[in-house]
Amino acid sequence: MQFKQFYLGCLSHASYYIGSDGDAAIIDPQRDVQQYLDEAAAHGQRIKYIIETHSHADFVSGHVELAAKTGGEIIYGQRANTKFPTHKVNDGDELTVGKIKLTFLETPGHTPEGITIIAKDTADDAAPLKMFTGDTLFIGDVGRPDLIGSVGFSAAEMGGMLYDSLHNSILAYPDDTEVYPAHGAGSLCGKSLSKETWSTLGEQRRFNYALQPMSKEDFVKIVATDQPEVPAYFPKSAAKNLEGSAPLTEIVRPHELSTDEILKFDGVVIDVRKNFEYGGGHIPNSINIGLGGQFASWAGTLIPIGTQIAIVAQTQEQIDEAVMRLARVGHETVSGAILIDNYAGEKKMIEQVSVEAVAGLTQTEKYLQFVDVRRPGEYDAGHATRTWNAPLDKLANLVDKLDPATPVYVICQGGYRSSIGTSIFENAGFRTVFNVTGGTAAWFDAGLETVAAATACASSK
Repeated sequence: MQFKQFYLGCLSHASYYIGSDGDAAIIDPQRDVQQYLDEAAAHGQRIKYIIETHSHADFVSGHVELAAKTGGEIIYGQRANTKFPTHKVNDGDELTVGKIKLTFLETPGHTPEGITIIAKDTADDAAPLKMFTGDTLFIGDVGRPDLIGSVGFSAAEMGGMLYDSLHNSILAYPDDTEVYPAHGAGSLCGKSLSKETWSTLGEQRRFNYALQPMSKEDFVKIVATDQPEVPAYFPKSAAKNLEGSAPLTEIVRPHELSTDEILKFDGVVIDVRKNFEYGGGHIPNSINIGLGGQFASWAGTLIPIGTQIAIVAQTQEQIDEAVMRLARVGHETVSGAILIDNYAGEKKMIEQVSVEAVAGLTQTEKYLQFVDVRRPGEYDAGHATRTWNAPLDKLANLVDKLDPATPVYVICQGGYRSSIGTSIFENAGFRTVFNVTGGTAAWFDAGLETVAAATACASSK
């Protein structure tokens, strides 16, 4: 068996290649498919099947393009309402890839059409089974049941399906079965995914909180609570995956903008540079979403699909990378771009301030606007003293709770999300905005005053 996991860190997404003899299958491909073609060519194999464990909501898949380039069949669960030729599988169906036998399990719960794939190497009876669980079972977590309520199922109904899928299908397999999910830590398809990208079923049986002995009612309650906000682009990506996305080569490339054109651009200007580069001088009214973090996910969360986008970057390579990564979440409307060195207009600045400096202000300032833009669960686990929690995905609707004439200090975990937050404040008319470098991690490391599981005020008075 030839086997490879492709892990895309910016979307916390794992896809897979399995091959035997002259055949191969791809499981949960990302939108840019060349790497799978290269892998098949390296092994002298043809891609026979392109398998989707479900209709992904957090990224746009390249299954249609991959099928067109290889002649491979697209495989979905039988409940999937696809708009393109699809081989739909039922519970217990089997397919072969060379000497690999693939058995399909219907495992609804995260989505109605979800499937899990069991791969057995028939040429090696001693080899453990490989289980590709999609978003049904993660390492340390299970798929959230609240993403598809708009199509007729409640989170409780989906949670009940998820419980049955886990206990009646997945957990029936031996402990040495290798588990390969579609996502790792950072994905919004669950709430507490591990940084590990694979495990064994025995390890998950022992340590995954959602697999511990409990009633179905308790399970539904525990997996449906404290889930993060559903990004606005999720339903659009899920729909696009059932319709089929266009090849990346058909997306119109952005044209070069002049200084006057970028200043008059009717849309959202994304500066993809690092936070300190953006802080050192940027185009007015731009938003900093750096390529160094979960760029595509935050762009999909904060910017409605269909919005006209312009890119500001240091290099042409960064522009090309931004266009690709935006397309992975369904943003296909990048119409312009400019290199920062070619911009001749006035620049704005965001001062970068140390945690020690802000800690001093918490002791001396009567009025302090100190905003933590992390998610509520992160904030409750521990935060800097005198901070107010305004999660980044909701920040634009919360800025009016603060005074734009008073300086505002923005902190996150490491400085990436807070830089996005500073640009939101600046574009909302705040006069003086600071990005707290190093974030809460640096605050903790410095031994500064912290608070856990408490609610702070917006402006300490």
